[in-house]
Amino acid sequence: MAETLGRITSLHRYPVKSMGGEQLAEAPVTLQGIAGDRSYAFVQAESKSPFPWLTGREAAGILKYEAHLSVDSRGVEVTTPGKQVLKADSAELLEELATLAERPLNRLANYRGSFDVASVTLIARSTVNAIAQASDTPEDPLRFRMNFYVDTGSDEPFPENQWVGRVVRLGGTVRVAVTEPDKRCVMITLDHGTGVEGSPKILRATAELNDACAGVYGAVITPGTVREGDEVTLE
Repeated sequence: MAETLGRITSLHRYPVKSMGGEQLAEAPVTLQGIAGDRSYAFVQAESKSPFPWLTGREAAGILKYEAHLSVDSRGVEVTTPGKQVLKADSAELLEELATLAERPLNRLANYRGSFDVASVTLIARSTVNAIAQASDTPEDPLRFRMNFYVDTGSDEPFPENQWVGRVVRLGGTVRVAVTEPDKRCVMITLDHGTGVEGSPKILRATAELNDACAGVYGAVITPGTVREGDEVTLE
């Protein structure tokens, strides 16, 4: 028997890692996640870290850049803070970001996506609300940079903890094996519309409420299409 968890209130794709993304009415979901998600990333050329990507942690200004798939879906375009539209694979964008970050960069194009842990992320809106209340900050779901936001119809926070190790169905077809909680970092303290540092209270509240975890990672085991408003069920 399947247990109804709620409905998807919004779904999001981030074509360039750590840049602003796009909200979608529907999205094809492959075994690699939402098609086009994190398909580009910029890498710190001199980094020896297992996490070499350039993110808002190193250069908060990257959050001011907005990435989207082009109208013909043949490439990724980036709108800069100066409202210039550049191809994600352009030399001009690479140079501009290297100047912003004050370090040499390489560009990485990866059809499998450059993900921190797994290719899909989900979070309950009640979790977002609880963290905002505990930290006395405005509710801002986008600071969590998740693919799927779920309204469970309850105010109970962190219901995602109970999904780990289970299979969640999104809509009629897509099935996701929920692998682990999403351990958060300083990224959630940043304002993802401006790149301005927000408040450390947000991360502190997440740590106090749920061991610094908010949302979950998952791996797609059955592909398909997901739409805003689709039912979410637990197998």
